Parts: sequence; C-alpha cells; structure tokens
Amino acid sequence: MSEIVAIIGRPNVGKSTFFNRMTESRTAIVDEISGVTRDRIYGKVEWNGKEFSIIDTGGFVVGSDDVFEEQIRKQASVAIEEANIILFMVDAIEGITPLDEELADILRRAKKKIFVVANKVDSPDKISLASVFYRFGLGEVYTVSSVNGSGSGELLDEIVKNIDVKSTEEKEEIPRIAIVGRPNVGKSSLLNALIGEERNIVTPIPGTTRDSILTKYNKFGYNFFLVDTAGIRKKNKVTENLEFYSVMRAIRAIENSDVILLLIDATVGWESQDMNILSLAISNSKGVVLLVNKWDLAEKNYKTHGEVEEFLKKKLAPFSDVPILFISALTKQRINKALEVAIKVYENRKRHISTSKLNNVLLPLIEKCSPPTVKGKQVRIKYITQLPTHSPAFAFFCNLPQYVREPYKRYLENQIREKFEFSGVPIKIFLRKK
Repeated sequence: MSEIVAIIGRPNVGKSTFFNRMTESRTAIVDEISGVTRDRIYGKVEWNGKEFSIIDTGGFVVGSDDVFEEQIRKQASVAIEEANIILFMVDAIEGITPLDEELADILRRAKKKIFVVANKVDSPDKISLASVFYRFGLGEVYTVSSVNGSGSGELLDEIVKNIDVKSTEEKEEIPRIAIVGRPNVGKSSLLNALIGEERNIVTPIPGTTRDSILTKYNKFGYNFFLVDTAGIRKKNKVTENLEFYSVMRAIRAIENSDVILLLIDATVGWESQDMNILSLAISNSKGVVLLVNKWDLAEKNYKTHGEVEEFLKKKLAPFSDVPILFISALTKQRINKALEVAIKVYENRKRHISTSKLNNVLLPLIEKCSPPTVKGKQVRIKYITQLPTHSPAFAFFCNLPQYVREPYKRYLENQIREKFEFSGVPIKIFLRKK
C-alpha cells in the first residue's frame, strides 16, 4: 500500500503546478483522480521503486469568513491529520508571510514528517532566498521549481526514504477485501454482520497505518483479510467534512486491497461520491463488487430489482461488467453471497490466459471485425499476449498501433470479457508495434 503525501500551503505558492509535475511528467505515474470537491485532486507517483499517493489540498486559509476558503481550510486540516508525510510549500520570492507563520505553527503541532519546500527557485541565484524559511524550525528546506522541475528529484529521493517497506506479514498471499463507500451506507453494519457473532475466530492485525486495520476472516470455508474502513464518525473534528475524509480513507483501503465491496445506500441511490470511489478502484486495477445495501428498506415492486440493476450498469459504463448484489447488512440478507462473489472476482483478477488460447480465440474475431481503416491504411493485429502484471492487461501487436482508437479498444476488451471470465475486474488494453 502506498502512503499519502499531502501538499499544504497558503494560496498561490505553486502547489497545483508542483502536483501536476509530480504526476503528469513522470513516466511511472499510474493515474490521477478528481476528488469530491473542486480543486481537490489525488494522484500517484512512483520513484526509486516506491510509490505514494499525493494530494493537492488547495490554499490553506486561516480565519477567513469566505465559505469556500473555510472548506479549503477544513480539507487541508483533514489532510494534515491523515497524511503520512506533509510537504509545506512556501514561496521563495515572497518570503515568509503571516499566513506562512500561522501554518508553520499548526504543522509544528502535527507531529508528522514535514518537508519545507521553497518553490519558485528556478535559477541558482535564487537558492539563497530559501534560507529564511529555516526560521520555522521544521528542519531542512528543499528548493524546487514547479515550473521547470529543478530540485524535484532531490526532494523525491528524500520523500521515498521516509516511506516504509511493507512488512512480511502484510505480504501474506491471501485475498484482501475492502469495505468502502460513502458515510452512512452501512460499512460498520456489514463488518459487524460478517464478524460480530464469532469474534473469537477472527484476529485483528494492525495495518501499516493507524486507520487501516486488517482483520483475518477464517470461517465458513473462507480465508481472507477484511480491510476495515468503518468508524468514520469517530473523528469528531471532521464531521462537517465527512465526504472528503471518506475519500482519504478510501484511498488507503483501496490501495491495500485486491477487491473492494463498494456499498451504496438503496434508499439514497447512486451519487457522485460513489463514482469517485469506483474511479479510485479502477485506476488502481482492483476488483469491484457493487453492493446495494439497505435493500430491505427500499420501496420496490416486481420490476424494481431489474430497473435498479440496469440503471447502475449505465452508471458504471464503460466498466459495466461488475457483479451487483442487493443486500441488507442489518438482516444479513445475501452477505455470504457477497463474500462468495468477492472471492470469485479475486480469482478473476489473478486469472492468466495462455498466449496460444488468446490467439486461437481472438484472432478469428479480429479478422471478422478488423480495426477501421485510417488515412487509407489498414491496421492488422497479428499477435496477442497477456502481460505479467498483477491485474489483467493484454498487449495486441500490430503494424499501426497509433491508428487504433478507443472504440475499437473497447471492442477488444468486450471480446475478452465475453470469451473469458474477468467479471468485476478492470482490463487494460495496450497496442504495440509488431
């Protein structure tokens, strides 16, 4: 599981530009996901064989009466609390401002690993400007330029030195299933329904972070870890900003799992936050099972089940090959079925199709429906293989990979899903030069 690095600072010091450089300009970046409120962005960076999630928190404002600035302040406060490492960004050209002083005082009390990052040092003659920030008493000051990238490599070297390597215990090869979802959808109720009755045969195992707990589940023929994201309401200081906090929790849980059980509330329906969590799972190539909880409380008729399932598949598109179950954590309706399906999705995620079988099955289909001609040139796919990755990824070798468009890639993915069992698992398609 990667750790969370938060970029904190007053407005206009260059946090977003620095975030974009860390995520968009690095070849090892995985993906970038919009957060639950505007200007909140989550990304992933890999450096020297280690990876971490990075969050752009927006400008930290203290004592503002502006409603939007108040929300930014709350979200930055949550990020300070939840992040493993904090990048305190300041403007080397402007020097120390009263707002910097206030924020430094807050960070000194945070008891986290702090990196003071003096931005806008885009030439050697400006390096001396950064010395003033040693007054904060927060340790070494790192000079960078968000615009041209100078100093970012040295900073990344230091960041990854402070990222823990996974313990041997964590690497145990059994499925990891995370229960995720918006606040109040029933995560705690589902967890309690699964483990509450026979708590003596489950073993709590501390995870790598204080808010991600692995619970060993070993009964009824199952053997896996439950990644617990329940208990969100216990953080009283962030009750007004639960949506942002839930995404922070979801990042950790999703990255530390193989399959997620995404709960939605049948009495509320699908909301944008659900899509954010789903996007996190897809970008991290995790298996997904969608659980419509509180189904016992929803108003319904004989058509409701089918109508809701069809509606959800449209919302999930183009990744609509996701198992959907209607459950009740309260009455324990179909919760064992949910575990059964989750394990099946885990197996699908690990599935490997031999090269010979892929080519024998898919090449005739490609021959019947070949890629559209582009600029008078015909794309010919000659060879297919599954890549040796942790989740399903396929390489299609052809003469003109640059001419294969997204609609045809979706066709290839649909054929793979139709001919082989990958339900609940994101599939990556790569076109490569023959």
